[in-house]
Amino acid sequence: MMMMKNMYNTNTMMGHRGSVPCDFNSNPKGFKVTVFIVGLILHLSSHFIVQVGASIHEYQSEPFSRRSNSLFFHGGSEGLYASRVRHIPSPQDKPFIGKSFIRFESITFQRPAESAEKQNEMQQRTGLVEAIIVRVKDRTKIGGSYLNSEAICCTPDLAKDGSCKVGEVIIHQEPDKLDGPVRIQTFFEGRNRETKMVLETIEINSTGMYYLYFMFCDPELVGTLISGRTVWKNPDGYLPGKMTPLMTFFGLMSLAYIVLGLLWFIRFVRYWKNVIQLHYHITAVIGLGMCEMALWYFEYANFNYTGSRPMGITVWAVSFSAVKKTFSRLLLLVVSMGYGVVRPTLGNITSKILLLGVSYFVASEALELVENLGNINDFSGKTRLFLVLPVALLDACFILWIFSSLSKTLEKLQIRRSIAKLELYRKFTNSLAISVLLSVAWIGYELYFNASDPLSGLWQSAWIIPAFWTCLAFILLVVICVLWDPSHNPTRYAYSEETGEDFEEEAISLTGGGIMAAGDLATKLERKERKVSIAADHHHVFGLGEDLEEDKRE
Repeated sequence: MMMMKNMYNTNTMMGHRGSVPCDFNSNPKGFKVTVFIVGLILHLSSHFIVQVGASIHEYQSEPFSRRSNSLFFHGGSEGLYASRVRHIPSPQDKPFIGKSFIRFESITFQRPAESAEKQNEMQQRTGLVEAIIVRVKDRTKIGGSYLNSEAICCTPDLAKDGSCKVGEVIIHQEPDKLDGPVRIQTFFEGRNRETKMVLETIEINSTGMYYLYFMFCDPELVGTLISGRTVWKNPDGYLPGKMTPLMTFFGLMSLAYIVLGLLWFIRFVRYWKNVIQLHYHITAVIGLGMCEMALWYFEYANFNYTGSRPMGITVWAVSFSAVKKTFSRLLLLVVSMGYGVVRPTLGNITSKILLLGVSYFVASEALELVENLGNINDFSGKTRLFLVLPVALLDACFILWIFSSLSKTLEKLQIRRSIAKLELYRKFTNSLAISVLLSVAWIGYELYFNASDPLSGLWQSAWIIPAFWTCLAFILLVVICVLWDPSHNPTRYAYSEETGEDFEEEAISLTGGGIMAAGDLATKLERKERKVSIAADHHHVFGLGEDLEEDKRE
């Protein structure tokens, strides 16, 4: 329903009224191009999808990268709340509600064979890898910034004052604070190529955004790979901190859709003899919204209980979300065109509407699958931009087409002096305009929020960003339900012959920018002249008919 959500990365401009900057030709060539683009999006999205759990981070023989004079691997980052129960069970115990921790399980480091062969077999410690857990606000305590140095690893010059040890990562610990960065060291022994971390659980006693880094300073360990996993848990479950409020939110939205669906069903059944085709479309959107919210709630609840995103429920939730967004946009479009109110059918533009809807569904499905099934930490900006761009362009097409159709509908209703219907569409236009203004304002806030918080320090309020769009979409749906609710007096908005005779085709052309073909225009003018001529013959306008009768008698 909300078409502005994915548009803040693109620059779009409103054209002349009636024109839409999209080219969906009905010819086979244009259709093949669209099918090719849709197939390319699906192929690339499936290439980037990797099933991972945001609370159970898996590492599969992944390399370290260089930063300053160290090599590091980003093991994950999440918002964690402080433990409510100060107790850590043994690894065999089942985790219980009330504690927050980061657990290292089966972490294995494998160094290159040539590096292992250079070591002394009798030596116990021949290489060091460190796991460092740090909060965002304590990030300046990692490295030598407080020593006026850009180094991350301690060098002989920096070790002269005893502030750090050569070969280790520099960490500045304040004596009076016990919640600073946590360091866990793992050593290679002799000529062994592999070493394993001790199964260890670090309790979280301070709320914050936590980052996990695996780092080493020994240049002979270049080429080392990491495997295993870490488990991150909040006091109430495995759901990441910035996603935790969304589970409650989706639960409340499920109830909201159920209440709306119940009220709509009561009105629908009460006046079922007077319902129009548009009411069935509204019913479908409400039903899809109920399924979408319920699936997202169960997906988050399962994620919170197990620590991994359930592939089946997530795919269903994403699919229902994409279908509901598509149907919502199509509903706004056909309502703006006056379908069921001032025109009985959509005419020959039905195929273009369906083509735009199918294209949007595929693009939205690809983006949602990658965002919800992909590894969030490794999801690059270029990859996301490639998937966001088609959705944003299709959103622009929907917006321009909706406002173009709405303008034409209002203009024709004003000409025909259909007061009731004109008032109805004016209310709808005002509601849509307010939603667009709110969307633009929220996009500006979202840009500011992301720019001012690159390290996710404001993770506790990040859930408001996606929640806003869901709420705005629901409000728009409620407005449509109120304006077009089933009633005992359907003539106030239903289609009638005297107001719909000229709505055969509104010349909203997707290929010609809203300009009617000359042949069609000539045909309509000829048709109108014929009507005038027939009317003149019938009513003897200006006495011409009487003169003709007199001549005939003579």
